[in-house]
Amino acid sequence: MAVSGPGAITLRAIAREMGMTANAVYSYFATRDDLVTALIADVYGELADRVITARDARPIADASGRIMAWACAFRDWSRTNPEGFRLIYGDPVPGYQPPAGGAAPEAEHRVCAGLTELAAAAWPTAEPLYETYGFDWSDFDTTLADEFRAEFPDLPPAVIAVALRIWGHLHGLVHLEIRGNLGAQTTNPEKLYRNEVNALIRSFGLTPPAA
Repeated sequence: MAVSGPGAITLRAIAREMGMTANAVYSYFATRDDLVTALIADVYGELADRVITARDARPIADASGRIMAWACAFRDWSRTNPEGFRLIYGDPVPGYQPPAGGAAPEAEHRVCAGLTELAAAAWPTAEPLYETYGFDWSDFDTTLADEFRAEFPDLPPAVIAVALRIWGHLHGLVHLEIRGNLGAQTTNPEKLYRNEVNALIRSFGLTPPAA
């Protein structure tokens, strides 16, 4: 995957690299899709560990610091693991059919829950921005809404919109950078990214952390 991208993942190629027969590999994974599912879960789990650890290194009361820590950890991991990023967010493996419930539900849930926690911490100052938007629980995925309501029973559905806004801002620029689309537009993508995250933090009525 690292050399040729997600599309190069085949059991036969892996067996050849390992000096095994293809039949021997099938004793570990019944199908190529089973192997891809295990790989996605592993890669996504590594990303979840990285961003959550970075976030939790900052005090719970430091909402802006936790957003920035998450953002920087997400970008650093993605730049270090561009093919892993493409595997879980970009180019699908040709012909791959994920199992019911997704390829990495546990890691995806941890990332989603982590983002909603960031949004919940920012809500006290972000609330005025969302007073007139009229978000309802039905505007969001049922499972996501139910889990959020169980975790934060006193907060409105608009907080999920805040979480999705955080995700969209962070993911958008990183995706452009990993795909090579920023190379001709900026000589300092890190500076651009940090300033965008600071602008996002300010839009929530928070003070960005010191550089």
